[in-house]
This record gives sequence, C-alpha cells and structure tokens, in this order.
Amino acid sequence: MQHGPAVRRRKLGAELRALRTSAGLTSGEAARLVGWHQSKVSRIETGASGVKPADVRLLLDAYRVGDANLRELLLVLAGSDESGGRHHWWHAYRGVLPPTYRDFISLESQASAMRTLETSVVPGLLQTPEYARAVTRAAVDGLADERLDALVEVRLARQDILRAQPPLELSAVLDEAVLRREVGGPEVMARQLKRLMEAARLPQVRLQVLPFTAGAHVGITGPFVIFSFARTSDLDVVVLDHLTSSLYLERKEDLQAYTEAFNTLQIRALSPEDSLDYLAGMGAGA
Repeated sequence: MQHGPAVRRRKLGAELRALRTSAGLTSGEAARLVGWHQSKVSRIETGASGVKPADVRLLLDAYRVGDANLRELLLVLAGSDESGGRHHWWHAYRGVLPPTYRDFISLESQASAMRTLETSVVPGLLQTPEYARAVTRAAVDGLADERLDALVEVRLARQDILRAQPPLELSAVLDEAVLRREVGGPEVMARQLKRLMEAARLPQVRLQVLPFTAGAHVGITGPFVIFSFARTSDLDVVVLDHLTSSLYLERKEDLQAYTEAFNTLQIRALSPEDSLDYLAGMGAGA
C-alpha cells in the first residue's frame, strides 16, 4: 500500500531529476549551486526524504526553470499552501491519527474538488457530530472516550473546507443503503437526514442518491474517492479505503477508469433535485 505524500515525494523527485538532467548538471554540481551536500539532492530525487517548498524553489532557480505552471505544480507536490491549500491543522492530532488518515486529510485539504461514492456510511464531510461518534465507535473497537472525542473533533474540523474560500467542490453519490442503515438510532438518523438536505442545497455540493431500484452497478465493488487539484490534473488521485490501510492510485489508466465509473454512477443515480425530494420523503417517514 502507498501513502499519498510518499507517492508525491517520489513523483516530485523524478521531476526534479529530469530537470537537473535537462540542465546538464550532475547531482554534485546541482548541490554546489545551492550550497548543499550531494547526498541531499540524491535523497530528494529518490523520494527518500521530504523537501520544503523553499528548497524546491532553490533547485528550480538553479536549473533555470521559468515555466510558471511547472513551478507551481512542483511546489504543490512539495506541499506548498500557495495554491489554495489549507494550513496543516491536523498536526495537532498526530498522536491519535493513524498515518493513512493523516495522508487522506492532507490530500483533502489541498484538493479543489472531491468525487466520492459511498456504499455504507454518510461521507465524513457531511456527518453530524452524533453520527460521526456512532460510526467511529463502531469502526474502532474498544476506543477510549478521550480518543473518540478527538477523532470526532477531527471529523468535524475537516468539514471547514466546505466553507473555505474557495470551498472544496464535493460531488457525492450515496447508495440507498447509506440512508437505510440506522446508525446511532432513529433520532440520530433523523438529524443526519436533515444535515444531508441542508448540504444538498449548497452551491458547492452535488448530492445524488443511488436507489436500490438501480440494481447492480459498477459501484458494488466498493466505495472510492477521487481528489482533483486546481489548474492541473497531474496530481489527481483515487483513494480506496481498507480496514487497516488505504491504496492510492495515480496512474492515468486508473484515474480514467474510476472517473468513467463515477460518471456512470451519476447517470444511474437520481438527479440532485430528485435526490433532495427523496431525502425529504425519508425525513417525513415516507
């Protein structure tokens, strides 16, 4: 399994190595130009260590890279917040967040758009506090109350990206099973349905319900998330979540396959308007 930031470090390193080669420099010559030891350049190029955006700028200047779009792309790969990324607020929770979850939040915080298929639970960005608590308690057996509280805090803090400027654009397809599964009891689900209806009315949210009557569909293989990034598709990534880890897919073939799958699911699902009516009907007990 590959972690998101690790994949991006290797991608950044490969790009920097190619630029150094194009500039006609050895790794030792590049190191001398920026005042480093040669081993630091090698570690960056192999993805063995992270690199600060400021260091990337030094290398790009040394390689005389003037392409503004390319420079911006590489700075995003290095984790720069200059292109709309949010501050790394989740670092305060490092003691309770597993690495795969931190990786996911890192991608989510820098993405401009998120497409998600959910087959079991409401997306984290749309959960109420009570629903989030019930889901987290069920997912992690024997969780202490203090850690449970921290994980719910993180889930709710993530939702700020829907209110950021610019906000994350969220497109979600929810299998009907998500709405029928009584998480936390009837009262919790009633409040959760109301929250979904509120979210569905937001201009940056496109929410669709995939009813049981749609029959078998491409999404029965499991949920997935597609993150997209502003001004470039080179960073787009698919995330498949597992019980103990996550898989990050960045090959163009994988991205195309999951994008086509999501487009198909949107066609099979109810329209956003009909989905809102469907949620209202469920909330009224229809």
